[in-house]
Amino acid sequence: QVQLVESGGGLVQPGGSLRLSCAASGLTFSTYILAWFRQAPGKEREFVAAITWSGGSTNYADSVKGRSTIARDNAKNTVSLQMNGLKPEDTAVYYCAARLWNTTSTYPSTYTYWGQGTQVTVSS
Repeated sequence: QVQLVESGGGLVQPGGSLRLSCAASGLTFSTYILAWFRQAPGKEREFVAAITWSGGSTNYADSVKGRSTIARDNAKNTVSLQMNGLKPEDTAVYYCAARLWNTTSTYPSTYTYWGQGTQVTVSS
């Protein structure tokens, strides 16, 4: 049984930082593309960042590029998202996702496994 469990969300002031983590089990982690998506109330789920098997290639949404870093540790079966310079518009539930393919994708429908999400709220 595949499980993705996110952690690290919370309330942060504008300009602050958060590090989200996702722990995976039940899959051959190093063969999966990993990604982060987010969904704000009343909006569709949107792509945030993705990383290839070895971590050698990453992809970011324009909205977070330069402020966020995705990384993975294949030895620990974890993927993280470091977010800096947080803005109120970053407020959303953040989801970890995995797909068995050799390229990243920005489309939620192309990912097979999903976590339950972790809430990030950016507010003063």
